[in-house]
Amino acid sequence: MGAGKTTVGRLLARQLGKTFIDSDEEIQKRTGVKISHIFDVEGEEGFRQRESAVIQDLIKQDNIVLATGGGAVLKPANREALQQNGVVIYLKSNLHDLWQRTRNDHTRPLLQTANPRAKLQELYEQRDPIYTAAADCIIHTGRQSVQILIARLIRKIHSYGQPTRTNDAMQTLNVGLDERSYQIHIGQNLIERAELLVQHIPYKRVTVVSNTTVAPLYLEHLTQVLTKAGISVQSIVLPDGEQYKNSASLNSIYDALLANRSERSSPLIALGGGVIGDLTGFAAATYLRGVPFIQIPTTLLAQVDSSVGGKTGINHPAGKNMVGAFYQPQVVIADVSTLNTLSDAELRAGIAEVIKYGLIRDLPFLEWLEQNMGKLLQHDAEALQYAIVRSCQNKADVVGADERESGERALLNLGHTFGHAIENAMGYGVWLHGEAVAAGTIMAVDLSWRLGWLTESDVARSKALFTQAGLPVSGPRLGAQRYAELMGLDKKVANGKVRFVLLQALGHAVITDEVPAALLEQTLESCSV
Repeated sequence: MGAGKTTVGRLLARQLGKTFIDSDEEIQKRTGVKISHIFDVEGEEGFRQRESAVIQDLIKQDNIVLATGGGAVLKPANREALQQNGVVIYLKSNLHDLWQRTRNDHTRPLLQTANPRAKLQELYEQRDPIYTAAADCIIHTGRQSVQILIARLIRKIHSYGQPTRTNDAMQTLNVGLDERSYQIHIGQNLIERAELLVQHIPYKRVTVVSNTTVAPLYLEHLTQVLTKAGISVQSIVLPDGEQYKNSASLNSIYDALLANRSERSSPLIALGGGVIGDLTGFAAATYLRGVPFIQIPTTLLAQVDSSVGGKTGINHPAGKNMVGAFYQPQVVIADVSTLNTLSDAELRAGIAEVIKYGLIRDLPFLEWLEQNMGKLLQHDAEALQYAIVRSCQNKADVVGADERESGERALLNLGHTFGHAIENAMGYGVWLHGEAVAAGTIMAVDLSWRLGWLTESDVARSKALFTQAGLPVSGPRLGAQRYAELMGLDKKVANGKVRFVLLQALGHAVITDEVPAALLEQTLESCSV
């Protein structure tokens, strides 16, 4: 309530040439009484039943913009109906702005309490994660003019719309970043499809960067596909492993590009997992002050996380990903069939990042994972593609709202502050990144419980899912002081204080630096072996 759904909806409908309908107004028209009267006579549940009936009727109409009441999507049947019949838009405002807009409005039944601001905060905390999970498109209202907001919204509808199937095998998502927007193609055997790549290689010359594990599997075939399409292909093959994500590997890419006289118009293709993607992206961001690059991620972790969003970089002996740049790819080609050659350990490591999306912002997805984890572990293609699409949509939504991690995007780092400390302490490559994130996530869950935000049942549920995935739920016993030293190097440190990504509820992550040292030490002791 107070986000501006009616105002924005009317203007949006006018711009798109559609009919605007407000479900609350429709209920009042059909009943002949005000919403407040329905609440007084029938209570909230009676109103919700009327609301559901009206929504189920309205969605049968074509060419409409529908503004629902704030509580409409609390009912799963309403969410499902809206998602199946249109694009669901969440107009997201901060709590302060919502209070400023509603504090003098006495027509809102749910705010007619002794402490309406506390009630508004309660509703916000309850509904925000549900809105986030239900939405195809999230737009932050902020303080810009409504005209600018409408223009942004129209662009984002096209960018963030529901995943579109371009054929039976492939689904396409969009990362909406204005002139830096790009597509994520997800499906089977996409390496075979030269047309997905050729349009991003205008001068018919490209360099593919891979590693000694992936190159023997896919480099030759990719080269043949591109060569047949008239593309001249150079290749660079690096050693495989997190320990090689360093300046020496970066310089070897520069050396090869210079030796081949690679020009600013010639893209780099990252063919491999997260290490290759991060290295290639950083090389592309810095070689000749910036050349295009394309992501072809071949691990689950890279397909659902590191290939999307433009984070590139290398490790430093003092910390993970400490040197890098934000640099967006031209396109991401997530070929699900490449996961057939992925080891079980690497698959499980990727699942850790998949679970993360459910924990931080998508509770229905978390529930789906609990029901379908066995299929993922068995390399079921349909289940894997669904998990990749759902994960990428979550990440695309967050990146579109916060490209450079000034706010909401930091929530994607759930478990990473602890996890990066584990990787650094043990030596890069000893723990897979996803394994360290899994252990780190359970530490974050445990700390959230000690702060009183999660229940013991929430903690047990989280541990059970990671255990079902075959992932660690405890970190190495480094000692609280050593963990503190390593976490102090984390990129989220601000004003000398470590900022933790924690959970106020399953499906609702927050960032805080207000963590009592005693509780942190208890978590590190309890979650280490």
